[in-house]
Amino acid sequence: MVQKNDTIERILQEESKKEQDRLRINLKHIESGVRFLDWKNAYIDETVVIGEGTFIGPGVVLKGNTVIGKNCVIDQNSRIENSKISDEVSIQFSVIVDSEVGKGSKIGPFAYLRPNSKIGEDVKIGDFVEVKNSTVGKGSKASHLTYIGDSDIGEGVNLGCGVIFVNYDGINKHRSTVEDGAFIGCNTNIISPVTISKRAYVAAGTTVTKDVPEGSLCIGREKEVFIEGWVERRGIIKEKK
Repeated sequence: MVQKNDTIERILQEESKKEQDRLRINLKHIESGVRFLDWKNAYIDETVVIGEGTFIGPGVVLKGNTVIGKNCVIDQNSRIENSKISDEVSIQFSVIVDSEVGKGSKIGPFAYLRPNSKIGEDVKIGDFVEVKNSTVGKGSKASHLTYIGDSDIGEGVNLGCGVIFVNYDGINKHRSTVEDGAFIGCNTNIISPVTISKRAYVAAGTTVTKDVPEGSLCIGREKEVFIEGWVERRGIIKEKK
């Protein structure tokens, strides 16, 4: 029993020292002009650099060789590891690993930047958007429910809801390019490797398997077919009670 109590006491002492060291790091950032909503509830490695005027929310985890710029908002429960975040970036409830985010960009909520993602200035990576090994140019937007994998997105590109870059054929990964000013409609599958050229439009619901010429409209879906009276003939009309 004595040995067990001694072990517990030693563990508690070690944990207490770690907690003091953690809080000391946070206080150091406060002295440098970083703002916290709850300075006792942030987990920041000693190697992390944070610019003046940046706000850190509760539950934020900053690890490794991460550099955060000035006047950023790192909202609660975000995790950033070995990444460079430029000035005036807003990050909400998101995970960023081994990546870069340009000035003025907005990430999240619930976005995931996987390794080797390079996000340009004034970019919107919205809710439930995942980016992996890709570049996204200045002013481009992927606002929700999109996967960008092994691709290069130009400037001023709009990626609609549910756009998927199909980058894996079961054996190899392939890379696609979307050039400046292109517009990709909702629920589009981009089967890599393809190039969607400047100012091209891809209609919603299209599966792209070939390069799209500059300034053209790509439509890859069947026309609707209406079978009149089908519901009644099947006898599946539900009467209101």
